[in-house]
Amino acid sequence: MIRRLLQRRDFERLLAVPARLRSAHFAVHHLPARPSASGKLAPTPLPAELSTGSSTVSDETVDNSPRAVWFGAVVPKRHARRAVTRNLLRRQIYTAAGRHAAALPRGLWLVRLHRPFNPPGQPPRFRSAASDALRRAAAAELDHLMRRAAS
Repeated sequence: MIRRLLQRRDFERLLAVPARLRSAHFAVHHLPARPSASGKLAPTPLPAELSTGSSTVSDETVDNSPRAVWFGAVVPKRHARRAVTRNLLRRQIYTAAGRHAAALPRGLWLVRLHRPFNPPGQPPRFRSAASDALRRAAAAELDHLMRRAAS
């Protein structure tokens, strides 16, 4: 099961770890850990009168299951100037993560764009900010990266 990372401190923890894998445009970070506590209030214990009150109550929530894979994506503005390009790449990252989540080791994962697809000063490879060619290129590269991360 794949879950999205939401806490800033989880992103910072992952970025502090050296990249596990790199491709031409993306870097993958992994920590075999659980996400930080969310700061939400802890659930109140059940009253003893309920039929479920006698069962063993675990502090482990479904969202914090050790069997889950938590995923985050970082697409910096300096590497993808247009919001439409950043959103396209973010969607491609989460889609690739969903396809390969069952094979990935459990823990926290972060995929970040570390090099632009259209570097400044070079002729553009992708004319449109959200072209089908860019979508296919990103998806192929991410699939290859996720297969390497799963093995």
